[in-house]
Amino acid sequence: MIELRTPAELDGLRVAGRFVADVLDELLETVDVGVNLLELDRVAARMIAERGAVSCYVDYHPSFGQSPFGKNLCTSVNDAALHGLPFDHVLADGDLVSLDFAASVDGWVADSAVSVQVGTPRDEDQRLITTVESALAAGIEQFRPGNKLGDVSYAIGHVAREAGYGVNLQFGGHGVGRTMHGDPHVPNDGRPGRGLKLRPGLVVAIEPWLMQGTDELYQDQDGWTLKSVDGSRAAHVEHTVAVTDDGPEVLTLRRAQRAA
Repeated sequence: MIELRTPAELDGLRVAGRFVADVLDELLETVDVGVNLLELDRVAARMIAERGAVSCYVDYHPSFGQSPFGKNLCTSVNDAALHGLPFDHVLADGDLVSLDFAASVDGWVADSAVSVQVGTPRDEDQRLITTVESALAAGIEQFRPGNKLGDVSYAIGHVAREAGYGVNLQFGGHGVGRTMHGDPHVPNDGRPGRGLKLRPGLVVAIEPWLMQGTDELYQDQDGWTLKSVDGSRAAHVEHTVAVTDDGPEVLTLRRAQRAA
């Protein structure tokens, strides 16, 4: 069921969005060569506990996961595109890591993701990150009253296809509110002028993700992590966004984005 949020409910979602952004800022400051993925998860766990928030991931067990997730954030490294289950892995120079984090604060959920290079940057990885960030910005720009959901999806897919990347439609954006995943589903490609008409109060997580050499995934033996079938690298970004009378409002802007 698609729900439109009242101004008071949006205030609660703004608080959740700021917390999620703060956690990602802390994680970005922690990511470095030699840092273990489990340490990143402990940073998220500590901040959740200090805030009195609730993890959206620890007990999460949808049909596509083989067991409850059991960790506090997704850490997808190199050829891992989505749902990366943190494990005993030390980040190496040249790694590409995506961090996806969602939490509930006072009953309201926000969800966001960021991709970053570790140590020595690679041009091809930066191009991938830049493209997926541009696709996210294009989708957000279309998330305004009177537009259709297909306008958002088309904008995302157009940026990806123009850059030469394939688009996988198995996983995309989703409604956010009292739970992490709700209606509507937001595909990362589509036809403009089609689908749900956007109205003030609609809140979704818009989340483009791309792989360098394929648009096909397989599930790792950990039962969660989704990887590119050809071993090529992936990047994933996400923001929780609300439709307002004045246009799109991004609820999960990180510190640097708020200052821009």
